[in-house]
Amino acid sequence: QVHLVESGGGLVQPGGSLRLSCAASGSIFSINAMGWYRQPPGKQRELVAAVTSGGSTNYADSVKGRFTISRDNAKNTVYLQMNSLKLEDTAVYYCVADLTSTDGYEYNYWGQGTQVTVSS
Repeated sequence: QVHLVESGGGLVQPGGSLRLSCAASGSIFSINAMGWYRQPPGKQRELVAAVTSGGSTNYADSVKGRFTISRDNAKNTVYLQMNSLKLEDTAVYYCVADLTSTDGYEYNYWGQGTQVTVSS
């Protein structure tokens, strides 16, 4: 079994910053990629950013230049630094990990989600 535990969400004013963290633990052999999705109210879930084990990153166009994803492979942890937050960044943010378990199979695991609210 694998668990993803997210932290760092909250309420922030427009233009402010937040840092999300997601730590993976359990029956992990290796983590291939980790990322963040978000689901705004009444909308579909969308990819925000992702990072591979080698450090390659990709971002949604809407967050480029404002958000930075990083990863600590030793801690199986991924971070999302969010700067210059906008009202439209309000959403539930979900961590996802594409990993190989100790049973040798590849799985996608999701965190429980953390609320980010941008409001004045």
